[in-house]
Amino acid sequence: MTACVIARQRSCRSNLLTGSLRALRALAMTLLLAPRASAQQSRAARLTERAIQTRDIVYFLRQPETHAFDLYHDYTETREGANQYLNVVRAGSTVSNPKAYILDTGEQLTTRFLKGAEITRAAIDIGEAVKPETELVVIPFPAVKKGQSVRLRISETYTDSVRYRVEGDELVWDRSFGRPTNAVVLPDGWYLTHSAVPATVSLTSDGRVRLDFVNPRLDEIAVLIVARRRPER
Repeated sequence: MTACVIARQRSCRSNLLTGSLRALRALAMTLLLAPRASAQQSRAARLTERAIQTRDIVYFLRQPETHAFDLYHDYTETREGANQYLNVVRAGSTVSNPKAYILDTGEQLTTRFLKGAEITRAAIDIGEAVKPETELVVIPFPAVKKGQSVRLRISETYTDSVRYRVEGDELVWDRSFGRPTNAVVLPDGWYLTHSAVPATVSLTSDGRVRLDFVNPRLDEIAVLIVARRRPER
């Protein structure tokens, strides 16, 4: 083997070693910086999604035989450029009559209902895998300008025979809440007998029982309400 060939082989090995070292350095830097980036993203998500909550949700239960309830959901959008609200319908529920307003002006917004493949074709990121049965309500609104905000009210009617039902002569509401503040208004003619989660109980102006729930933690609360029909006078 000539000296020239040996020199070339040594040069190739040197180049390979140098390339491998560079790749290892790049991998090490990626692994070093990834936790920092993840921590920054996690911190931002935690601060915007929980510590600065501006959401109010109130459920108005219809008579339990219908398994239906109305709700309105108010929240303030402050992210510059945000121009739509996405509501992924909880599995087991069906939604109808979606309406939305800008509370600052009273303007009524249009709503769109998408399901399964329609969500995929629209290239909408809902934060989870899209299944054929996935249902989504899309509410577009004028993009938020820098330094400004928009206060929205979304109202819908849900039907859920599993989480809202009648057992014997009792009304049962069994649904988890992920937001810090939620309220449930019992249907007319019913009084509260049990609540698995502490709540502030009051009467509305029309005499219906209202329960207000506050959850300052970062988890969900499994709300279980039991009620009975008021005796006829």
